[in-house]
Amino acid sequence: MDITYLGHSSFKLRGKSLSLVSDPFDSKKVGLKFPKISADLVTVSHAHDDHGFVQAVSDVKKVIDGPGEYEISGVSIIGFGTYHDSKKGVERGKNTIYVIEMDDLRLVHLGDLGHRLTEDVLGELGEVDVLMIPVGGIYTIGPSEAGEVVRDIEPRITIPMHYKISGINQEVFGELATVDDFLREVSLPVERLEKLSIKKNELGEEMKVVVLEKKS
Repeated sequence: MDITYLGHSSFKLRGKSLSLVSDPFDSKKVGLKFPKISADLVTVSHAHDDHGFVQAVSDVKKVIDGPGEYEISGVSIIGFGTYHDSKKGVERGKNTIYVIEMDDLRLVHLGDLGHRLTEDVLGELGEVDVLMIPVGGIYTIGPSEAGEVVRDIEPRITIPMHYKISGINQEVFGELATVDDFLREVSLPVERLEKLSIKKNELGEEMKVVVLEKKS
């Protein structure tokens, strides 16, 4: 499987049977260019323009935008309802996290998670190979809480998202923390890559963080 970072909370997963884009965004809202891209599936964590701009992706066969169980071309996706804040959605509403089983790998995309996960949800997640987690704070969990969530889940690979990077809309996202703030909190080995290509049998035993460069 190949995992490419499209910016903000958006990734493209390319597996053997299909491709998936998570949380596509409106470039005008985020300030980052969203690349011209196609995919079979799109997952949306919540209906904001910086996470649910589905029209930015071409050739989409199915959009998954809420809790439930889905199976397409041998790929299993389970959405779990969570919240966009620490007050059960009072401030920013609901959020869906997705467990994606593709190419024998178990991946989790946390969307705009705003709180620690309950024991029940942690139990549902099980053993996670790749975790995509927001780390910037303000609208989501921040560096410290993200570090706690990583320790709760114990994924083999953690990929940070939703943090302050060059070119982001300063008016909306200028107060986000940087990825380095998160890396100091989590204290794990770090790799910086243009693209992550992984197979189940090549995963190491040790936990690590992979910081992906945004696809231009």
